[in-house]
Amino acid sequence: MESPNQTTAQEFIFSAFPYSWVKSVVCFVPLLFIYAFIVVGNLVIITVVQLNTHLHTPMYVFISALSFLEIWYTTATIPKMLSSLLSERRSISFNGCLLQMYFFHSTGISEVCLLTAMAFDRYLAICSPLHYPSVMTPKLCTQLTLSCCVCGFITPLPEIAWISTLPFCGSNHLEHIFCDFLPVLRLACTDTRAIVMIQAVDVIHAVEIITAVMLIFMSYVGIVAVILRIRSAGGHRKAFSTCVSHLIVFSLFFGSVAVMYLRFSATYSLFWDIAIALAFAVLSPFFNPIIYSLRNKEIKEAIKKHIGQAKIFFSIRPGTSSKIF
Repeated sequence: MESPNQTTAQEFIFSAFPYSWVKSVVCFVPLLFIYAFIVVGNLVIITVVQLNTHLHTPMYVFISALSFLEIWYTTATIPKMLSSLLSERRSISFNGCLLQMYFFHSTGISEVCLLTAMAFDRYLAICSPLHYPSVMTPKLCTQLTLSCCVCGFITPLPEIAWISTLPFCGSNHLEHIFCDFLPVLRLACTDTRAIVMIQAVDVIHAVEIITAVMLIFMSYVGIVAVILRIRSAGGHRKAFSTCVSHLIVFSLFFGSVAVMYLRFSATYSLFWDIAIALAFAVLSPFFNPIIYSLRNKEIKEAIKKHIGQAKIFFSIRPGTSSKIF
């Protein structure tokens, strides 16, 4: 039975946002631009892949699935950040906080699994090019994508369920810009359950991250070994070009995630906590559409083709209006 000073929090108040109205607006404008760019950029990639049949290959199916997840990954946190920047009372309900943590981590873990599947896809394409079409069939590609999402949406459920049962006492001021496991757990009453929970969360995150990194690392060890056996310089460039985008996205996302979630007992200042959180929650998704569109020749050509078609469609040819009237 809970003691009188151990109650379930009804809401949390974000205390990491600037209190000055001018500073809030200065933060709001670029964040709004970044969020709009993430949504529009990823929608463009999804649309281009769907409209061009020659892009209906496993690699582009994975890229469009990643773009879809990126939209929801950022939507879990950024809209609430934007409203908090312009609001006097920067609060979120306890249930809203649990939902935000769940969708942020479920889509994030789904992305981790998908990036791992993409590494496996590149390994098959480069190391077994003759068997690749028969192994990486559309059915297997769909199964891998769905499995990544199922894994992502199931994995955080136990953590969310445990946190929902914890008693909270004292301050309800959350020293962060969105709800995340460790900042919320710091507000839980300091008892054995909370300490064990923090340790369990650390171990779960470590296993998820290290497993994905090891699988991707082993895939690229095999890829590099095959590429080094290719004699022509053109062959080297072509093989590496199919992996560079994935490696950049992997490095950006996993680098910041590892710094945040593989800390264990280490603590950072509030400034660095927020900076690292922004790196994997905002900046990494911001760069992904740029990386996959600017570094990918086929997507660039498809975008240019559709822009050209749109210009022709919306342009008014000389004499059209006079013929109408």
